[in-house]
Amino acid sequence: MNILHIYKDYPPVMGGIEYHIRWLAQAQAARGHEVTVLVTNPAGMETTARVEQGVRVIRASRVVTLASTPISLSLPRLLLRQDPDVVHLHFPYPLGEVSQWLLRRGRATVMTYHSDVVRQARVLRLYGPLLKAVLRSMDRILATSEPYIASSPWLRPLAAKCTVVPLAIDVSRFLHPHTQQVASIRRRFPGPILLFVGRLRYYKGLDYLIQAMARVNATLLIIGSGPEAARLGALSYDLGLASKIHFLGDISDALLPAYYQAADLVVLPSTHRSEAFGLVLLEAMAAGKPLVTTELGTGTSWVNQHGVTGLVVPPRDTMALSQAIQELLEDEPKRIAMGKRARARARQEFDLPVLVDRVLGIYEEVL
Repeated sequence: MNILHIYKDYPPVMGGIEYHIRWLAQAQAARGHEVTVLVTNPAGMETTARVEQGVRVIRASRVVTLASTPISLSLPRLLLRQDPDVVHLHFPYPLGEVSQWLLRRGRATVMTYHSDVVRQARVLRLYGPLLKAVLRSMDRILATSEPYIASSPWLRPLAAKCTVVPLAIDVSRFLHPHTQQVASIRRRFPGPILLFVGRLRYYKGLDYLIQAMARVNATLLIIGSGPEAARLGALSYDLGLASKIHFLGDISDALLPAYYQAADLVVLPSTHRSEAFGLVLLEAMAAGKPLVTTELGTGTSWVNQHGVTGLVVPPRDTMALSQAIQELLEDEPKRIAMGKRARARARQEFDLPVLVDRVLGIYEEVL
């Protein structure tokens, strides 16, 4: 099967959607399919094409980026040259979606609907009428969770066209014990250890987690970088919590499993629907760690089952967040039991081979 994925970015650009596309594309290629990814080039004016881990990656030259949307005049022309069986769009990227809607490449088109457009309201007012036409034209829309279909004003009217296909990770990366690295992390940071992993963006809710640390007897490790880093660091100092909160920046993929294993629990305190799923939750679950998350009406509370794999609290509620964290820190048997159930759920529902089987099955159906 000839498969074409379309989105705005691809690793080494960091982000949950970018990593999801890479893992899926590489796994499809490993199964003998011809896989191409069409994205834009963050370096600017040059179009490049190279094979990366069995996947042909075309990075179209970009002119400018407006409202987080790379504008590329060459991307539609490059799309016109492709002859795939299936085009797989990854929403949101208006240029890619409209280009495919107009050019109708391939025998079928599916879309993974990763998230509603939340912050770019002005763009959505202009794009909204066209988006409805784009969505109606899809042969299948892949939603990452049941709650997202029910809560999205764009997906709800098209529920009959939607199929739930959760995101996934390579669970095996987090199963192997990293004993020496874990011991080194625990020597460096006094326990218990709370862990946050992700881009430091407005919707991640780290303000509330930092404030909650005033009531929590633990050390918080924050892994990741982003536009909010300086402000959040200043906030921790202003609140007198700098000794309990450590900003570690970006770390290598090789070290990440050890940090999950060293943690006592993982917290994702997001505040907006931009947090549609939370790949970091899958990584924490694969490492056998309980979770504390917030109720956003998205996939985060479908991944983290309240009272089973962790606790779910209201967003922007510092008191509820601190109480949930403290409850789990004070109850080791509950923590261990939730961590075991989390790992079992990760292996059954969110392992990469399961995702690939589901997606390829949908391709076959729409073809």
